[in-house]
Amino acid sequence: MPRIAEVRAPARPSSAEQKERYRRILQAAGRLGAEHGLERMQMHDVAKESGVAIATLYRYFPSKTHLFLGVMRAQVERLAETAKPPENGTPAEAVAALLLEAGRRLCERPRLALAMMQSNNAAHADTVTGSTRIDDVFQELLLRTAGITDPTDDHLRIMRLVEQGWYGVLIGTLNGHWSLAEAEADVRRLCELLLAPLPHKAH
Repeated sequence: MPRIAEVRAPARPSSAEQKERYRRILQAAGRLGAEHGLERMQMHDVAKESGVAIATLYRYFPSKTHLFLGVMRAQVERLAETAKPPENGTPAEAVAALLLEAGRRLCERPRLALAMMQSNNAAHADTVTGSTRIDDVFQELLLRTAGITDPTDDHLRIMRLVEQGWYGVLIGTLNGHWSLAEAEADVRRLCELLLAPLPHKAH
C-alpha cells in the first residue's frame, strides 16, 4: 500500500495551461497505471510521459494515492456526464444497467481499476482530499438514475449499501474470484433486493 504524503491541500489548476497539464498528467497516469498497477508505477515516469516537471506533478498530486484518486474522480465525473437513465424500467433495472456499464469499463483495464480502488480505500477525508467528492458524485449519480430528486435519509443509506455491494463484487471480479458474467448476475440481484421497494420511475 503506498504511503500517503503529509497532509496538505494539492494545487488545483486554474488557467487553461494548467488545466492542460493536469489533463495530460491524468492521461499518463491512466496509461501507466493500466500497464503497471499501483505499486510498480513510478511518479517520475508519469511526469516524463505527461511532459511536466516532477515538482509540478507533486504540487497537484502529493502521492500516488492522490494521483489515482484524481484519475478515479475524472472517470466518475465523466460517467456522470454521459450516463443517460433508460426511459423505461424500474429504478432497480436502471441502477443495475449503470453499474454494469461502469464495471465493464473498469474491467477493461483491471490493473488501473485496482490501483484506483486501492487508493480510494487508503484515502481518508482528513488526509487526502477528493475521496469524499468521488463518493458524493457517485451517490448523486445513483440517485438520479433511480429517479430520486429529493432523497430521504433512507434513500441515501440504501444507495450507500448498493455502492458498497457493487464495490465488493467488482473487487472480487478484478481479483479473479468469479467471472464477469457471475459478477453481473450478482449486481442485478443486489439491485433487485435493495431497490425493489422504490416506486416505478420514482421522482
